[in-house]
Amino acid sequence: MSEPFPELSGAPSKNTNSDNIRLRRRKSSGIGQNIAGDVNVPSFATGRSGTPPPLNSPANVAGDMAADKTGRRSKRRSMRRTLSKFKRQCIRHTWLGPLVLTLLIISLYLVYPYPSNPIAACLFISYPLDRSDPLIPAHVRADPTAPLHYGKGARDFAFVGFYIIVLSFTREFCMQRLIKPIALHYGIRSRAKQSRFMEQAYTALYFALYGPFGLWIMSRTPVWYFNTTGMYEDFPHRTHEALVKGYYLLQASYWAQQLIVLVLMLEKPRKDWSQLVAHHVITISLIWLSYRFHFVYMGIAVYITHDISDFFLATSKCLNYIDASFVEPYFFVFMVVWAYLRHYINLKILWSVLTTFETVGPFELNWETQQYKCWIAQYITFALLASLQAVNLFWFFLICRIAVRFVLYNTADDDRSEYEPSEEEAEERAKELKDLKEEINDTADAAEGVLSVAAAKSDGLKKRNGAAKS
Repeated sequence: MSEPFPELSGAPSKNTNSDNIRLRRRKSSGIGQNIAGDVNVPSFATGRSGTPPPLNSPANVAGDMAADKTGRRSKRRSMRRTLSKFKRQCIRHTWLGPLVLTLLIISLYLVYPYPSNPIAACLFISYPLDRSDPLIPAHVRADPTAPLHYGKGARDFAFVGFYIIVLSFTREFCMQRLIKPIALHYGIRSRAKQSRFMEQAYTALYFALYGPFGLWIMSRTPVWYFNTTGMYEDFPHRTHEALVKGYYLLQASYWAQQLIVLVLMLEKPRKDWSQLVAHHVITISLIWLSYRFHFVYMGIAVYITHDISDFFLATSKCLNYIDASFVEPYFFVFMVVWAYLRHYINLKILWSVLTTFETVGPFELNWETQQYKCWIAQYITFALLASLQAVNLFWFFLICRIAVRFVLYNTADDDRSEYEPSEEEAEERAKELKDLKEEINDTADAAEGVLSVAAAKSDGLKKRNGAAKS
């Protein structure tokens, strides 16, 4: 009977025939070679824990969230740095901000360059009319060679707003890049004087363009050379050709931009700052009301009287800043131009409001037919023009006082400008303030020393009294 559990033996049996044993050839080893399928990562079985980590484990989620948060924070920091750098550049180069905004609006139009694009109202005048439109005057409809006429509407605000931005760019760019080198060339080193020179030179440059352009526009209208009767004939003037409308709205943009400069105090305020603000507010009111209620021809006449006289005013100031030899005779030419345009012509327009305003053309209020030449419009127009004339008379008084001082005392200082001390005076004043500050500090130190000595004596006295009592 055999053993149920025979002993295990690793030794070969003695009865085994060695000839019957077949040796299997050893396969070549893969150690040191690039085994196919090896991606050089540990398997799940050979990991630290021996089991694969769960995909949504708290550790993984927290790590991902921290990485995302760090990335977002880095992006925010980068964006803040970029914006801060752009802000510094805009402060240094004041024309950069309006330029970027202008190019952005133009780019939005170029994406879809058609009249149906809402941005088109910013760049081009709106509301073209068919030649047979009843809003157009009959004599214009009968003329086949007459230019295309345009109506009015809310889209005109977009045109004015866009060109406020454009004029802000042109103003700052011309002042900083074109006019400032001229000021330095003529030896104007004071910052305050440079600012004044640049402001007046830009004003002269603008009106050197728009003064003659306005006269040419006037020659295409019934009010050529301040014909007051043409302001009221064939009223209401509800439509205008492109040149007239574009000129009027661009002028509105200029005066609105100037009012913004004043209100934000981008220019250093003068002594007559309140009068200047009042002048600009009255001007903007006249522009808006005349455009809305069809008194554009009257507005063109008022524009030109101010544009040309402002050109002579600005150029006379620039000549005074650079100490030109002929500034005195030029100043008297300016006085004549000012008196003729701002007073004689404007008083003539005021007189027409009291007389021909009522007698020439219809005189009624009809909202359906847009007949606004009535007694209410007459009173409002006269009040605004009279207010404008009052401000101009105040300035003419100052101009005459400058002329009298020049004749009697050979000085021609502008009463409207604030006092601007010379650089030597400024340095002397700074030295005085420094000496005064040092004197105050020395006095304070001496007082502190006296108090310290007094306190020490008081402590010594207390100690002696205490010792005597004990």
